[in-house]
Amino acid sequence: MRDAHGRQIDYIRLSVTDRCNLRCTYCMAEEMEFLPRRDLLTFEEIETLARHLVVRGVRRIRLTGGEPLVRKGVLELVERLARLRTHGLDELTLTTNGTRLPEMAQDLFDVGVRRINISLDTLRRDRFAELTRRDEFERVVSGIDAARDAGLAVRINAVAMRGTNDDEMRDLLAWCGARGLDLALIEAMPLGEVSVDRPAAHLPLDAVREELERHFTLVPSLHRTGGPARYFDVAETGTRIGLITPLSNNFCAGCNRIRISATGTVYGCLGHDQKVELRDIVRAGGEAALDEALERLLAGKPLRHAFDAAQSEPALARHMSVTGG
Repeated sequence: MRDAHGRQIDYIRLSVTDRCNLRCTYCMAEEMEFLPRRDLLTFEEIETLARHLVVRGVRRIRLTGGEPLVRKGVLELVERLARLRTHGLDELTLTTNGTRLPEMAQDLFDVGVRRINISLDTLRRDRFAELTRRDEFERVVSGIDAARDAGLAVRINAVAMRGTNDDEMRDLLAWCGARGLDLALIEAMPLGEVSVDRPAAHLPLDAVREELERHFTLVPSLHRTGGPARYFDVAETGTRIGLITPLSNNFCAGCNRIRISATGTVYGCLGHDQKVELRDIVRAGGEAALDEALERLLAGKPLRHAFDAAQSEPALARHMSVTGG
């Protein structure tokens, strides 16, 4: 699949639910209204759609949410999607907040997952509770340990925010390095109404990198995962740090992904409302109609997003959890 700008689309971020058991301040409103479960794609519909996309050339699928592991029976879905390797899928991964991993990490490995991203923005329990509005820090750390013990390769994702956790960037990198974990730092994106003052909280990651280089040797890396992170090898730890910079260093020219919400809405870009609705098409069983809708999406996929670090209003009304984080 290629879009109108010649970019090959071989990676999908596939949301299985908009629900989450945390309420991160930069991601959600405290009182969220979630979708009725009847509106979500069934596992059979997700599998049908994913198989079609793999046949069309998708090589990586990342399961997202909300929190994907809160959806009932999700391991069955993961096992079904892992079987798409026989159709050409190279990798099935997921992004999680880690709270369900103490019980589920080994099962995820057993059904075919080999690599996951776990969100952890702070190493302080009190700050974690303030950021997520839930006191689950110890459980997340236990989940990280369970994932490592199960044999999963783990990358920690941390949203970097001025005045919130900017004093922990060095500690996070050292903590991950001591455990053999890669770290990705992410600039917060202006999606949905949240309680954070976005312009005040914006932390350009080039400045963070300069600060980290006073303590660590960061060497540009050829490592790629299919996502937007620019990686650096950390000489002192043997691990990597990735920088995801949608605001300060636009990476849209190399975009290779589309996002599918839990209801079957497909977005060509996280920062635009350009979309097609696939749920009814999948339910009607028409592959030709499915291809037509996908081609329409690719033809209209924007060249780039329009996020601005100075904007106080959200770029889009929908929260990240609606699109798929």
